[in-house]
Amino acid sequence: MKKLVLPLLILGLQAGCRQGPKETGTPAIALVMKTLNNPFFMEMQQGAEEAAKTRQVQVIVQAAEREVDVEKQMQIIENLIQRRVAAICLTPAGSREVVPAILKANRAGIPVLIVDSGVDSVALAEAGGHVATFIGSDNFDGGRIAGQMIVDKLGGKGNVAILEGVPGHETGDSRLRGFHAAIDRAPGIHVVASQPANFERDQGYSVFQNILQSHPEVQAVFGCNDMMALGAIEAIAAAGRSGDILVVGFDAIADAREAIQAGRMAASIAQNPHEMGRLAVENALRALRGETLPARIPVPIELVR
Repeated sequence: MKKLVLPLLILGLQAGCRQGPKETGTPAIALVMKTLNNPFFMEMQQGAEEAAKTRQVQVIVQAAEREVDVEKQMQIIENLIQRRVAAICLTPAGSREVVPAILKANRAGIPVLIVDSGVDSVALAEAGGHVATFIGSDNFDGGRIAGQMIVDKLGGKGNVAILEGVPGHETGDSRLRGFHAAIDRAPGIHVVASQPANFERDQGYSVFQNILQSHPEVQAVFGCNDMMALGAIEAIAAAGRSGDILVVGFDAIADAREAIQAGRMAASIAQNPHEMGRLAVENALRALRGETLPARIPVPIELVR
């Protein structure tokens, strides 16, 4: 492949909201995320942009308005295939639902790299599809670490609530399984409620507000992402119970770190979305050079408290 020397063209936009990139003839790498309304994905975009600037390539960043809008994400992917982007880096909004779009990219000869959230490997294999690699953290292990911290903080017994992500999303499902792997080994820990809040802050608030009313005995809550955990903190404050309930999130976004420093949140599991974005662009270029990528490219996690 010839060296790419045209100036960088970066578009961070929600699909359908603005005019698309100019046709420059330079191969473009697409980064299709779940949403741009979450600081986690904004950091991922920044990492991709910086890598693209360094490598002097184009990157097109697009996302649906909400994480739950799988159909919109499918439309975005299909539009990018029609425009013949060189590679697609994808954070799937639905681990099974995106398989048909991946198949279309496969047929078009466009490499697909999965970032952060995995694809249903069984569904993909049964459909005859393939991806170049997965770039991301071990969400199961992160959930396990969060669960173990709550077990330790509660002394092995207590009442716990869980704010789940979007049902069927590999990211949230893996974190949930990891969390249970830790707390299920502690017979004194009881899950009084486990409900989806779709990774959104306002839903985290409303769902946990209802949980507090139904289960005032709750002592800790695990949010499968920080946005839901932050919503839970607001519900706790509104109920006049600040400092009374242990809150653990996932992603360690800036607002969560501030809440931890202020004592409103106990901890969060830190990923590195900036590094995910950088690795996505770097490995897309490797794939375009014909290199075989490892099946998984890990990004470390850590407990922030």
